Amino acid sequence: MSAPYYDAQAVTRLLDYAGCTRAMREAMAALSAGAEQPLRQILQIEPGRMFGLMPGSLPAVGVFGAKLVSVFPDPARDGRGRHRGVVVAYDVATGEVKCLADAETVTEIRTACASAAATHALARPDARVLAVFGLWVQAGSHVRALCGVRAFERVLLWGRDYERTRARAAQLAAELGVPITAARFAREAAGADVICTVTGSSEPVLLGDWIQPGAHVNLVGSSYLGPVEVDSALVAKGRYFADYRPSVLAQASELAVARQAGLVDDSHVVGEIGQVFAGTLEGRQSPEQLTIYKSLGHVSQDLAAAAYLHARATQQEIAP
Repeated sequence: MSAPYYDAQAVTRLLDYAGCTRAMREAMAALSAGAEQPLRQILQIEPGRMFGLMPGSLPAVGVFGAKLVSVFPDPARDGRGRHRGVVVAYDVATGEVKCLADAETVTEIRTACASAAATHALARPDARVLAVFGLWVQAGSHVRALCGVRAFERVLLWGRDYERTRARAAQLAAELGVPITAARFAREAAGADVICTVTGSSEPVLLGDWIQPGAHVNLVGSSYLGPVEVDSALVAKGRYFADYRPSVLAQASELAVARQAGLVDDSHVVGEIGQVFAGTLEGRQSPEQLTIYKSLGHVSQDLAAAAYLHARATQQEIAP
């Protein structure tokens, strides 16, 4: 019997945000408690177009495998995002392929759910305003996921083009049933209690001087050395958590720039979010503290998401 393949529609149907957020907590705690994993490999095909290979193992969830994905920044092709590829999950007990899943949709949902899990652990309990810097796929998924872990009363959306931002805010508000307002200026959105940067901008769109005391920031959009979404002042002033410390030390661009400027060193990464989930590392230390979660993404998240949706399909006897 061949292993099932879950296409984009099946992943969307089976990978619910609440369940995926729980799976991310478990996966990241297991990652931090387990053996060191290989770093992902990124091959540049041509400027702006890349191929990524991300192998890993997650014995606690019973899987190992890899994500193979192309990243071509040309969403106009068919209205989808930039990723094309597959997550391959193997059974750790038998070595057989357990399932395959559409990498773009898994990445869309699990990235936001990892941010939601980090927000649940690090943001102030009374956080009521969420700001998202960025307009596209991850903007929508982050609003969906984070509204599941805090009772936000306002959501602010910021993009470089204000009219486009207004249109996207109205679209997401209608789709998600959440009040979403377009911020005309980045500094306006920077006053939020929780901020997610999902832009992939090549230069800072969020500055440390703008941040309010007690904020929590999820740095998500820059996933390799080069693009930076925030300035070094913001990096330096926050209690900084990695998704996976070896990856962040090697590939987190904002940290690398701050390190090169002499503002921080490797010890600025206080630990991994999985350690916070497991209760072995203190998260937020005071209501006034700025906390930062750097999300590069790790294949353990993809494998956990694939295992979770496969289990749901199997239990419900749902065909891919």
